[in-house]
This record gives sequence, structure tokens and C-alpha cells, in this order.
Amino acid sequence: MEKITIGEIHGFRIGQAQNIEAATGCTVIICEKGAVCGVDVRGGSPVTRDTDALNPVNNREKVHAIVLSGGSSFGLDAASGVMKYLEENSIGRDVGVTVIPNVSSAILFDLKCGDYRIRPDASMGYEACVEAYKNTPWKSGNYGAGTGATLGTTLGIERAMKGGIGSCALHHDNLMIGVVIAVNCVGDIYDYEAGQIIAGIRSDNGKGFYSSEKAILERYKIRADLFSGNTVIGTIITNANLSKSQATKLAAVAQNGIARVVRPAHTMYDGDTIFALCTGEIDSTIDAVGILACKAVEAAILDAVKSANSFGNYPSSKDYLA
Repeated sequence: MEKITIGEIHGFRIGQAQNIEAATGCTVIICEKGAVCGVDVRGGSPVTRDTDALNPVNNREKVHAIVLSGGSSFGLDAASGVMKYLEENSIGRDVGVTVIPNVSSAILFDLKCGDYRIRPDASMGYEACVEAYKNTPWKSGNYGAGTGATLGTTLGIERAMKGGIGSCALHHDNLMIGVVIAVNCVGDIYDYEAGQIIAGIRSDNGKGFYSSEKAILERYKIRADLFSGNTVIGTIITNANLSKSQATKLAAVAQNGIARVVRPAHTMYDGDTIFALCTGEIDSTIDAVGILACKAVEAAILDAVKSANSFGNYPSSKDYLA
């Protein structure tokens, strides 16, 4: 198992667009020829687009793009711009009079980080597609869907920290897998290599961390929304030859990567959603792909948090721990 760059996985284009001042953005993962796709929605507060068709019992054979977006429910508009770009470039399902791109999407809540009046829309989604075809190098941190991402929000935004978007790609022999993931979680981020929390609820004295799990337990009788909107959303891309049901299982297995790094994971106030796109070039067992997927999800989450820059009152991990 060795690391490669996310751009080395053939058949995919990735683009990002953002408004840095407003702290919001979107990320698009395009597969021109279409890819077998599965999805697993694990968090308790998801907002998604066109995911029912990905159920293995339904007649959706291929997906042409996944959109990860900020803006809460408003951010679903970004997918319309992706649809427009793909149709203009004849990417989609041929229905005679035109092509219909199959585009699924998931969003995260970032309205309290920057200017809530500005959200990813169709024009931003279109711009992300343009960037994908410029072969713009991948950037982790405050970009795309991670531009306004935050984490550790249980005790309020005053003690929260900056999240972001990250990536990781791995290969074993000819089998390749990559992950793009935006980290905007309720919980803390645990760096398994360093053996410590690297981001989460800041302690009240500004030194170290206050456990998110402890904070939730202390408030177990309070049913109000304490967490100010959250979610981890991501996409797996692989050259593995998997069926639609296997891709769905892969997305579910990959959620284990979130559980290994985020504490607690999959809360009722997270909308954790993972897509899996498979081009079908390499035969592989689902277990082998799943091992790589979990490793890549873990590393991509850490990449997102370690690459993030401070924004406003939200310090980044690298600044807070400096």
C-alpha cells in the first residue's frame, strides 16, 4: 500500500470553487464515462440530492458527477450548474433530444462561519466544473466544500475550530482508491499517528481541548440543537470493478474511517454521507477495496484538518497547536 496523488486515478476530474470572504464553496468529482455508484448515509441530519436512485434495487446504472457543497440545503443549487456544464459538453445519459447527466449531491452546514447570505449556487457549481477541466492542482484546507467547514461545536461556535476539505489516494499493485472529504463534524479529530486530539472543542482557557463526548454526556437531558449544524461528506473514487450493491457496501465500510478519527462520529446532528464511484477497470474483492478505503478516509480527514487555515474566530489546528 503506497500513497499516490488524487489526480493519478484515471477517469475522474475534480474541481473546486469557493468564495473565501463568505466562507463557502463546492467541490465536484466528474466521471465523463459514468461510474457505478453507491452511497451510505450514516448521520442523523443529512441533506442529499438524487440518492434514492443509487439504491441497488433501482435502475440507475451510472453516475457522471458527485457534488459536495456548503450552504446547507441552499447549497443543493450547485448541482444545477454541474448539470448545465455536463449537458453542454454532452456528458450524460443519451435520451435522443439531449443528454441527462446523473448528478448526486450532499451538503454541509457552514452558514455561521462566514456570510450566510452567500451560498453555493448554479454558477458556483458551473465554475467548479470549469476548474476541473483546467486540471487545476488539488488544494486541501479552506477550499471547495471545506471553505466554511468547522468542527467541535457542542459548546458553541466560541470554542469551535476550523475544518476543511482533504484528500488521500492509495494503491496496492494496480488497485487504486482515492477519497475527497469535507470535515465539518460535531466531534473532535483524533490523530492516530500522533496519539492525540488535534482539533475539537477548545478548553475555556484556550489551552488544549475539552472532550466533545464529555460535553454531550454532560448535556444528556437537553434536547435542543446544541451543535450549530455539521456533517462529514465525501466521495471515494476507485478503478475497482464493483457492482452497484458492492459499491453501496464500499461506501458503508468506508464510514469506519470516519469513526476511527472523529469522536463522536455519526451523531444525530451530523449528516455524514459517503459516495463510492467505481470505473470497473480492475477486478478486486470488496474487502480489499474496503481496507484501502478506510485508510484513505482516515488520512483524508487528517489532511483536511491539518491543511485548514484559521478564519475569523475559528482557529485552525496548526495555529492552535503552534
